[in-house]
Amino acid sequence: MDLRFLDEAPTAVEREAVDSVLGPPESGWDGGARQDVDLRYARGGHTARDRRDLLMPALHAVNDRVGWISRPALDHICRRLTVPPAEAYAVASFYAMFSLRKRPRRVVHLCTDIACAAAGSSGLRDRLAERLGPPGGHDGDTTWHESPCLGMCERAPAALALEAGAPARYAVAAPAAPGDLDALAGDASPGSAAPVSANGHGAPSPTTFGADPLPGAAPEPAPSAAVPDAGSPDHVLLRRVGTVDPLSLDDYRAAGGYAALRRALRLGPAGVIREVSDSGLVGRGGAAFPTGRKWQATAQQPDGPHYLVCNADESEPGTFKDRVLMEGDPFSVIEAMTIAGYAVGARLGFLYIRGEYPRALRHLENAVALARERGLLGPDVLGSGFAFDIEIRRGAGAYICGEETAIFGSIEGYRGEPRTKPPFPVEKGLFGKPTAVNNVETLVNVLPIMLMGGPAYAAVGTGGSTGPKLFCLSGGVRRPGLYELPFGATLRDLIEAAGGLPEGRTVQAVLLGGAAGAFVRGDELDIPLTFEGARAAGTTLGSGVVLVLDDTADLVATLVRVAAFFRDESCGQCVPCRVGTVRQEESLLRISAGADAAAEVPLLREVGRAMKDASICGLGQTAWNAVESAIDRLDLFGGPDRAASDDIQQSTAAGDRAATEEAR
Repeated sequence: MDLRFLDEAPTAVEREAVDSVLGPPESGWDGGARQDVDLRYARGGHTARDRRDLLMPALHAVNDRVGWISRPALDHICRRLTVPPAEAYAVASFYAMFSLRKRPRRVVHLCTDIACAAAGSSGLRDRLAERLGPPGGHDGDTTWHESPCLGMCERAPAALALEAGAPARYAVAAPAAPGDLDALAGDASPGSAAPVSANGHGAPSPTTFGADPLPGAAPEPAPSAAVPDAGSPDHVLLRRVGTVDPLSLDDYRAAGGYAALRRALRLGPAGVIREVSDSGLVGRGGAAFPTGRKWQATAQQPDGPHYLVCNADESEPGTFKDRVLMEGDPFSVIEAMTIAGYAVGARLGFLYIRGEYPRALRHLENAVALARERGLLGPDVLGSGFAFDIEIRRGAGAYICGEETAIFGSIEGYRGEPRTKPPFPVEKGLFGKPTAVNNVETLVNVLPIMLMGGPAYAAVGTGGSTGPKLFCLSGGVRRPGLYELPFGATLRDLIEAAGGLPEGRTVQAVLLGGAAGAFVRGDELDIPLTFEGARAAGTTLGSGVVLVLDDTADLVATLVRVAAFFRDESCGQCVPCRVGTVRQEESLLRISAGADAAAEVPLLREVGRAMKDASICGLGQTAWNAVESAIDRLDLFGGPDRAASDDIQQSTAAGDRAATEEAR
C-alpha cells in the first residue's frame, strides 16, 4: 500500500460508517465539502488529534459495514482524525479481525486451538476446506480461516460467523457439527439500514451487531448453559447466572443488584479500599497482585484525571469465565466498575472487550445504556454527586492486548504493543495518567466484598488465597464448563465435580493456566487449587484454565499448537519473543515429524530461557512454560538432560507472569 494521502474518495457507505462514529465532518480539512472559509484557515488539527482514541471504533465501523477496510476508507479516517496514513495502516494491519484486502461479507472463524483441537476440530477444518477451499478461500459470499481460542471451550469445537452489513450479524456453532458449518458458510444474507444510537456523550456511535442471528443458524445457548451447576445456592459470583434476565435492570436489582454500590457510597473511597485490602482479594488474571494495593496506589497519585480499565479481552486458550459473566450477569460488571472508579477517583472507565464476543458486547451495551437511563452512570450516580461513566471499546483479535499496557495502546489508537515498566500503570497508564486495570472476575469479586465486608470475605478460602474462584474446565471430562469453588479445593475435586472422565478413559495430563501455563501429570490431581499450592507444586493457576487431556490426546500435537499460538500472537516488538516463538515452533515441528528429540531439547531449553529472561512482557516470558513442563514433568521426550532444568519449580510459578499479566 502507498502510505500517503490519496485522491480516491470513499464510497457513500464507507463515509456513512465513519461518520456514524466521528460525526459529520465540519470542513474540507477533515474530509467534508470544501467551503470558502477553508481557504483562509485550517480547522481540526489539534482537536482531531485529541480524538485519536476513536481510530479503532472507526476501523470497526467500516469493517462491520463493508467487511473490509479499503484504501479510500482508511484515507478518509486518517483525514478525519489527522492520523498519518502509515500509522493508521500499522494499526489496522495489527489486528487479525480487520482485513485490508477485499473479501466476502461473511467470515467463518473456526477455532483450532488446544481445547477445540482435542475435541476434533481437524475434521471440521477439512469440511470447510472442501467447501470453501484453503483458509482464505471463498465461494463468493463466504470466506473462512483458522482462529485461535474463541472462548467457547466448554462446548468445543466452536465456530463463529461474522457478517458485515447494516446491521452486522453473527452466529455461533458450538459444539459444531459438519451440518452447522454448512449453515454458517451458506449464502450471505441481505443487509438492512443501520440505526444510529447515542453513546451518552452526545456523539453518534454505530449499532454494533444486529439482534437477529444469521439465517439458518441455530440459536445460541443461554449463558447458563456454560455453568453445569447453575442456580447452586453455594454460588457467589455466579449466583445470578441463569436465574435473572441478563437484559433486565429490574431483575438485577430485584436480585440484590446495586446494593453493593450503595454501601460503597456510604463508606467513601478510602473505606472501599480498606474493605478490599482487608478481604485479601488478589487479581484473578494470573499475577495475583493485591487489588487493594493497586487501587490505593492509583487513588493517591496527584496527577489527574485517573482512569479505570476493565480488561475483558480474555484470549488465553481455554478461558471463558469472563464471557459467561458478561453474557449472564452484565450489570454486575457495570456495578463493579462503578465501585472501582469511585475508589480510585476515576470519572471515566473503559471496558475493553475482545472482538470475538458479540453477544457479550450487546449485553454490556444494553447494561450501560440502562444504567445511564436510571442514573446509575453519568454526572450524578445515585444522587451522590459522584460522576462516572463507561465507554466500551472492542478489540479485534490480538491476544497481546490482554497485557495491561498493550491495552492502553489499543484504546489510544495505536498498535497494541506492551510498554516497558516502570513507570507502572498506577503512575502513567492510559493517556499517560494514573490508571487501575482489573479483569472482569477480579472486579465482580468486589460486589460480595462490599456486601459481606472484607474480613468475612477473607474467611472464605485459605489464608493466602481468599474468596471464591472460577475455573474454566474443558477437555476430556463429562461435564465441561465454568465451575465456582472456594480456594482450597483440589484438582481432583474439580474434575469429580464435572463427573470425572468417561468410562475407560484416564487422565494423561492436565494443563493449568492455559497456553501460558504448565502441565501436571495424571497422578498429581491432589494439588490444591490455590495460588500458594500451585506455586509450591511448580505450576500456576493462571487465569483459571483447567484443560484435561485423556489417554487418547496427542501431547506433541498439543505442544505444537501452543507454540503456533505464541508465534502468531507475538507483537514482534522485542527480539527474544519475535524470534524465539518461531524457533520454538520450528523445533517442535521437527520433533513431530520424527526428528531426534534428544538433539532438539537442548535447543528448546536455550530458546525458552532467552524468551523468559529477556522478553518485554509476559507473553514471551511464559511462552516456554508449557513446553518446559511437558519435557520435565511429563517426561514427554525422554528427558535426556532433565537435570539441566534446575529451575522448573520456579519458571512456571505465578510470579513468573509478573505484573504485566495481572490484567489478562
